[in-house]
Amino acid sequence: MTWLVWRQHRAQFYAGAALLAALAVLLVITGLQMASQYHSALVTCAANHNCANLSSTLFLGSHAVGFLVIMTLGAPILVGLFWGAPLVAAELETGTSNFAWAQSVTRKHWLAVKTGWMLLAAAVWGGVISALVTWWSGPNNALQLDQFKPGRFDITGIVPVAYALFGMALGIAAGAAIRRTLPAVAVTLGGFIAVRTLIALLARPHYISAITVTYKLLGSYTPPTSAWQIAQGVLGPNGQAIPAPNGAAVDNIPLSYLPASCAGPAQGAARVVPSCSQALARFHGFVTYQPASRFWAFQGIEAGIFVVLAAALIAVTAVLVLRRDA
Repeated sequence: MTWLVWRQHRAQFYAGAALLAALAVLLVITGLQMASQYHSALVTCAANHNCANLSSTLFLGSHAVGFLVIMTLGAPILVGLFWGAPLVAAELETGTSNFAWAQSVTRKHWLAVKTGWMLLAAAVWGGVISALVTWWSGPNNALQLDQFKPGRFDITGIVPVAYALFGMALGIAAGAAIRRTLPAVAVTLGGFIAVRTLIALLARPHYISAITVTYKLLGSYTPPTSAWQIAQGVLGPNGQAIPAPNGAAVDNIPLSYLPASCAGPAQGAARVVPSCSQALARFHGFVTYQPASRFWAFQGIEAGIFVVLAAALIAVTAVLVLRRDA
C-alpha cells in the first residue's frame, strides 16, 4: 500500500510539472499571437487613418486569449496544489517520514532543504508568469491604459512571484497540519482564493490614501490617464453623498432631491430650465482614484504582504514538523 501511495504522489508531481510546462507554452504562443494581432491591426488602422477604435477591437475577438488571461490569475497557486500540499503530507501518509527523519537526516535539515527548493521553484514559476504576461499584454495595456485595474494588476509586475510563494507556503503548511494530501489540496485552493479576494477587495484600495476630487455637477471631471477609479458619485448641498437613484433621475440625482421643474423635461433639457439649473448647481460630483504613478508602490506593498504571509506559514510548518512526535 505504501508503495502504491508513493507512486501516486510521484505521478501527481510529474503531472503538475507537465501542466506548468503546458501553461508556459500556451503563454508563449499567446504572446506571439497577440503581438501579431497588434502589429497587423496597427498597420491596417494607420493605412486607413482611423485608429480610434483599435483598443476596443484588438484582442477581443479571440476567446482563447480572454480565457487564458483568466487562467493566468490562478496560475500562481498551481505549484502549491501539485508540489506544496504533498510535500509533507505525502511523507506522513506513506510513512516514509519515519525512515527519513530517523536516519542521519534531521527533520530540520530535511525541512530546510525541501522547503528551500520548493520556494525557489515557486519564485521561478511566478517570475515566468510575470515575464510572459507582461510581455504579451504590453500592447493591450498601452492601448487601454488599465494595468492598475484589478485583474490586470494581479498578473503583471512582481506580485505573481509573491502569490506563487504564498501559494507554495500555504500548501506546505496545510499538508503539515492536515497530514492528508487531498484535503490539504482543497484547503490550499480555498485559502488561496479567500486571501487573494480579501486583500484585493478590502486592503488594496487603502494601501495609500486615495485622491478624491470634487467638481461642479454642471461641469465634468475625468481622472488622469491610467488611474484606478475606485468610486464616484454625487454630493448634496450639505456635502453628504446622494444614494444612487433607483428610478427617474437627473444627472444621477433622484428627483426627490430636486424641484418639480426638473421632472418634466428630458434629462439633457432639464439643465436649461432656470429653477432646475439653479438646483443642480448646488450639487457636486466626486471621483476617488489611485493615480497611475502609484502602480509600483502598490506592487511592492502587496508583494511584501504575501511574502510576509508566506514566511509566517513556513514558520508554522516548522513548528508542526519539528515538534510533532518529537
